[in-house]
Parts: sequence; C-alpha cells; structure tokens
Amino acid sequence: MITLLDYGAGNVRSVRNAIRKLGYTVQDVQSPADILNAERLIFPGVGSYGSVMQSLQRDGFVEPLVERIRSDKPLLGICVALQVLFEGSEESPGVAGLSVLKGQIKRFAESELSVPQMGWNGVNLHRESPLFAEYNGEKLYFVHSYRATLEDADQEWLLSTTNYGEEFVSGLQKGNVTAFQFHPEKSGEAGLAILGNYLKDGNTESITLSSGKVSANQQETRMAKRVIACLDVRTNDNGDLVVTKGDQYDVREEGEVRNLGKPVELARRYYEEGADEITFLNITGFRDFPMEDQPMIEVLQKTSEQVFVPLTIGGGIREFTDSNGKEYSPLDVASEYFRSGADKISIGSDACYTAEEYLKTSKKTGKSSIEQISFVYGAQAVVISVDPRRVYVKSPEETSHHTIKTNVPGPDGEEYCWYQCTVKGGREGRDLDAVQLATSCEALGAGEILLNCIDKDGTNSGFDFELINHVKAAVSIPVIASSGAGSAAHFVDVFQETDAEAALAAGIFHRKEVPIAEVKQALADSGVEIR
Repeated sequence: MITLLDYGAGNVRSVRNAIRKLGYTVQDVQSPADILNAERLIFPGVGSYGSVMQSLQRDGFVEPLVERIRSDKPLLGICVALQVLFEGSEESPGVAGLSVLKGQIKRFAESELSVPQMGWNGVNLHRESPLFAEYNGEKLYFVHSYRATLEDADQEWLLSTTNYGEEFVSGLQKGNVTAFQFHPEKSGEAGLAILGNYLKDGNTESITLSSGKVSANQQETRMAKRVIACLDVRTNDNGDLVVTKGDQYDVREEGEVRNLGKPVELARRYYEEGADEITFLNITGFRDFPMEDQPMIEVLQKTSEQVFVPLTIGGGIREFTDSNGKEYSPLDVASEYFRSGADKISIGSDACYTAEEYLKTSKKTGKSSIEQISFVYGAQAVVISVDPRRVYVKSPEETSHHTIKTNVPGPDGEEYCWYQCTVKGGREGRDLDAVQLATSCEALGAGEILLNCIDKDGTNSGFDFELINHVKAAVSIPVIASSGAGSAAHFVDVFQETDAEAALAAGIFHRKEVPIAEVKQALADSGVEIR
C-alpha cells in the first residue's frame, strides 16, 4: 500500500494515476499519524513554496514529516517537495521550510534562458541509485522557477544535478529518503520506471543497478524543444463532445462542425506517438453547467489515467454563475481543473481584459485570475493564450502600439504592422497589442505564452516568425509558437529562426498528415535538441 500526501493542492491526480498504472493501490493521508505510519510515502509538491508550507502547517503535517525523514522511513518528494526540505525560499520570503537541509532556494539567475524552466531536460547522476535502475539517460520533465544547491555539510544527499544556465540539484537521496526536482509522473515511460523502482516492495537496495550511468566526465544537460499536440474541443450539433479544427477560427465545414475524433482517444494516441505535452482548448461555452458536470472535467480525468506527460486546459477560466445560481471565481474553476488532472491553465479573453485594466494603473490588485492562480499554484501553472491578427500601417507614427517592419507587406504596400489582440474566439478586436498583453501578464504572474496567429491559422504555410520574435524579445517567460504548421520542416524552421521553447500543431496531427514521429525525426536530423 502506497500512501499519498494530498494536502489539497494542484494536480495530485496524476501521481495517484501513475501509482495505479504501475499496479499499486494508493491511500491518502488522513491524519498526521498516517505520515509516520505509512509504509511508503509520496509527497507531491504542487504549488508555490509558501502555499505548500501553509497547507502543511494548517494540517499539522510539518512535525511528522520531519520526524519521518529523521527516522529514515521511505519517502519520495516531488518538485516543491524537494525545495521545502531546505530552510526557506526566495519565492516566499520569511516562510520557514522543513529545515532538514541548510540554505535557501533561489530563483534562477537572469540570463538569456526563460524562467520558469519548463520542459524536458537531462540529469547527471553523481552516484548509483536503485531508483535509476535501467535508466538510459532519457530526458525528464521539469517545471520550476527556483532551484536548490547544497552546502558542503549536506553533500552526502546529492544524487543528481541538471544544467539550466547554471547547475542545480535535481535529485536528493539519503538512505530511504529521496526527492526529485523533476516530475516522474509527467516524464513518460522513463519517469514511470523511476517511480516504479521506488514503489517496489522490500529493500530497494536489492534492485539490480544498471552500469555506466555515473560518469566522472559529466556533460552539461540540455533542454529539449517541445512538440505539443493541441485539441480544440467543443460540442457538435448533436451534443457530442468532439475534437475540431478551425480555418481562420471557423470550425464549420458545409454547415457542420468538423469532427476529427474523440478527445480522450486522440490525447492517448499523441502520448503514444511521442508528444511532449497535450493541450485541450475548450471552445464551447460550457459555463451554464454546474462545475461538477463540466464536460471537460471528465475529459481531463480520463486522459490523466492514460497520459503521463503535461496536460494544459484552456477555456472558461473566469468567474461565472451556473444554471443553479452558484457563483465560481476563476480560482475555483482552475482548482477543479487541477484536481481533475490538469498541470497548467490557459487563459485567453479574460487575460486581455485583465491586461487592459493593468495598463491603466500599472498596479496589481491580486483579484485577477492570473494573480489568484499564480499565487496559489505558481507562475508555471498559468499560460496566456494570445490570439492576435496583423494590422498594417504605413509608419509606426500612425499608432501607439508596438510595431515591426515586416517582410510581408500589407495590401496597399504597407511596410509596418502591429498585432491586435482579439477576444471571443477572434471575433472581437481590442485596443491592445500582443506585446502589451504578454508583458502585462508576465508582470501579473503568468509563466508561459501560447502565441497563436489568426492570419496563419489553418493555412499550413508555416509559423509567423516575425510575431514570435516580436513577443519573445519582450518577455522572459517561455513562448509556445502556434498556428500555421503544415509540415515537419515548419517545426525545424521555427526553432531555427526563433527562440521559441515549444511549437504546437493541431489539424496536421489530427488528420495524420504529419505524424509526430516525423516531426521529431526532422528536428533531430537538423540538430535540434529533442526528447
């Protein structure tokens, strides 16, 4: 029996599903005594450092956790659960950690790299561990803005390090106590194998160690570029939930909603084909439903039972009142999605309205969906979906918005353009440009930009490099390139011509025009780092 420390934060469902996938039963901690009595305990760290420690203090879990660690009883900590082993963190000044290890968790230093580190990176093992039996150097999934280093007195804990602008601790192990900065439950088959080694009954020292995994001449690890499959989900005219695809955001063909498959089945297919992430965009107004009956809740729950890479959900992340008269805040909606299996929340139209208000005052209110979700779950949990279209001008002086000199002149030969943000599925333009939106949302706590392009959507003509470079130069958080992919070569081009961390496609994957494996092979052949 495996015991899970679920203290009410974030996506713990994926850890629970991974345990069950590996053939084990799991029970939740019900009281502080369960922490001490558990045969094997998993502590998934989901959320910001401060919110995690606040939850542990609230439930009386701090003292039994420290006692369990001091007693060398089997424990596996994941992500923030590694960080709270230290005395404190720059993420939450003044909040005391478990203080098992000396020192402070610090934010990644400012560099050309985006923060958070979000994606697939390698690990360098500094000593052998039964948990890495049969591990063959596969990349594992990281998502964090803060990193750990060990003081000299605690070097005996060091298991692995990873490089992201600087070297940081990605794995700790002393006796039966282990902690990973990466997410094994989101690291595909390689991560499941590592988790499975921890779950094995009996003395873990009896696991056969693989050879040659520890090298004195360790190479610097490298982040992979991510290939993301996106599923636009809505109801068709018969009320069935389907995956569809728009052409310039129009999802109908000959009067019918395009039906390209069932969301759960397609997501599983993309996982098996090697997608690095799966994104669901809910493009139907489901907000009349009671939260417990939201169709996307069931989609996430079923998908997370079969898919062990990150899941993002977008659409409807705003306050609303359902048909029963119950009111929900954006945080309520997001929390339900996290509890159902989502790792990240994508915010679209509501982000535009929030940015417009922020630009008026340059003050944070703490009330926006971005701020609320980021405060509780961390910046890495908030993705901003930007839906811009080109507006051509003859000179930058014609507008107050951020312009570029374009290589694609306008209909009247205009040499400049700006990118107007839209809402309501691209139907309504706002007096807001893509750079204003991206920088405002970053300031409010967003951790990633999903950069669509209405002009490119459905054209299969390749990504809009000018837009991507325009926004990427303005922010320090990761950017996902979206809209326009029509071939494997387009993925190669976007990673060679821009600094985007990821690229997303939908229709070409749904229709099997370009397999994910073909994209990965083309990237590898071109020298682009992949998983």
